[in-house]
Amino acid sequence: MTPLEARRICDFHDGAGKGDAGSDLWRAIEDNHRNNNLLWGEEDLARRRHAPEAEIAGNKRAIDRYNQQRNDAIERIDEVLLNLYSEKMNSENARLSSETPGAMIDRLSILSLKIHHMRLQTLRKDVDRSHVEECSGKLNRLNEQRADLAGCLDRLLEECARGTSRFKIYRQFKMYNDPRLNPAVYGEKKA
Repeated sequence: MTPLEARRICDFHDGAGKGDAGSDLWRAIEDNHRNNNLLWGEEDLARRRHAPEAEIAGNKRAIDRYNQQRNDAIERIDEVLLNLYSEKMNSENARLSSETPGAMIDRLSILSLKIHHMRLQTLRKDVDRSHVEECSGKLNRLNEQRADLAGCLDRLLEECARGTSRFKIYRQFKMYNDPRLNPAVYGEKKA
């Protein structure tokens, strides 16, 4: 992945972040972003105050499912990139990054969703001027955060390509989604 490709991830939600749709890397990035987008919608729905509790429970289960798929996609991103850079990253002298490129790409995806939705707030006609001004300020900060994070991702990928940085795949082990590891679920069977 080149820095230019990594930067295109930043604008993914607005359609500018399309990469090579046939590559394993871009499929994983698209899966990650699709699940972040679906999570966003379910999180909004789960916060309704006048919806039947059964609907909220359905939203919460969907959140768990999309979150697991999101994390699976992050790990696939890291697997592809680790294979791509594995020959260069063999040196134990290379600096170990505690954050993986997949985790950074996931954060860029979430930032693109925040920017998209905050921009919509700045266009609302049913709110007062102070709301629009407040959201405009937040939008500026979100854009700055995105630019900073994209620069950090660029640097990490460039350093991995040179062999001066490395990363490991860190598995998430979402225990709440595994009925064998969630005491509330396996305890339910005993009762």
